[in-house]
Amino acid sequence: MTWDADAPLISIGPRVRRSPYFEGTRRYGAKAFTIYNHMYMPTSYTDPITEYWNLVNDVTLWDVACQRQIEISGPDAFQFMQLLTPRDMSKCQVGQCQYMLITDEVGGIVNDAVMLRLQPQQFWLSPGDGDVLLWVLGVAVNSSMDVNIVEPDVSPLQLQGPKSPYVARALFGDWALELKYYRLKETTLDGVPLVVSRTGWSGELGYEFFLRDGKYGEQLWERVMEAGKPYGIAAIAPSTIRSIEGSLLAYASDITRFDNPFVVGIDRLVDLDQPGDFISKKALEKIKAEGVKRRLVGIEMRGEALKETNPEFWPVSDGELEIGHVTRCVNSPRLEKNIGFANVPVEHAAIGSEFVVATPSGERQVTVCEAPWFPAQKTIPEGI
Repeated sequence: MTWDADAPLISIGPRVRRSPYFEGTRRYGAKAFTIYNHMYMPTSYTDPITEYWNLVNDVTLWDVACQRQIEISGPDAFQFMQLLTPRDMSKCQVGQCQYMLITDEVGGIVNDAVMLRLQPQQFWLSPGDGDVLLWVLGVAVNSSMDVNIVEPDVSPLQLQGPKSPYVARALFGDWALELKYYRLKETTLDGVPLVVSRTGWSGELGYEFFLRDGKYGEQLWERVMEAGKPYGIAAIAPSTIRSIEGSLLAYASDITRFDNPFVVGIDRLVDLDQPGDFISKKALEKIKAEGVKRRLVGIEMRGEALKETNPEFWPVSDGELEIGHVTRCVNSPRLEKNIGFANVPVEHAAIGSEFVVATPSGERQVTVCEAPWFPAQKTIPEGI
């Protein structure tokens, strides 16, 4: 997307929370924000293309404190976590993270989240935009399980990009390089309490720093920026371009509550044969047996380069019949193509299928293609 200086402004007030890094983001040039989980999140510092190249070539720092954590603890915490998700939780060890779906009684996706298992009966959920805390509290009320559910004082920062391991090592030492993908470590940095994980939403190498006391927000922000100076660190917003290239789906855009895991192509997170029970088990069994009528597919869109992401769903048509919509679409600088996702009937989901998308600048031809275009980077190269 482009940043429009004449776009409507967001008024700052106490109804929406500021992150512990808010002042730091302003000092480093944040000029546009959105509201995400009732908190201000930066969406632009320079421009999307510059920030994209910062991310894929060097190292970047993101204020994602809007990923408000939900802590689930207590004697029945493990059993309760399994109730929320169709993913088999028994395979997740203490010190491990898992990407998971939270599903409802009809198989719809309430949200997606990264789960951190800190202790045998202590979990953090790091969800996308949506009132997941209220859903979890509602499930707990009707579960008869002994669990304690709170929003702790935890605020994530993401350190992302191919040079992020250099910065992490400068901050924490060699263990930061030894930390495996989707693993976590509880630690401190100059007395600041943190959980560090090898996770992120960039598709590049990266870490998340979960600050466990908001009063240290300014200190942590500046400490990371100082350590990153030799590696060209830049403060940026989450990159829509890179997320689409890596098929990192966005809740409320690519995924909605009207979709199920089979529609959006992440049914690998559904284990119907697990011993534990979960809310959507019967519904997902039925959906799997009957098959789905729609699919989320990767697309390439012809025509001149898009100058911004689609601000709304763009309708998809086959002849005179509207059959679906584009969820997100953007121009990839590396591919020099317009790429994205569309939600379409299964009969239009095969690779090579073509249809028409109505954009503000006119109709465009679209072809269904393989995705992701650039898979997520997971392995830290030797020799760093």
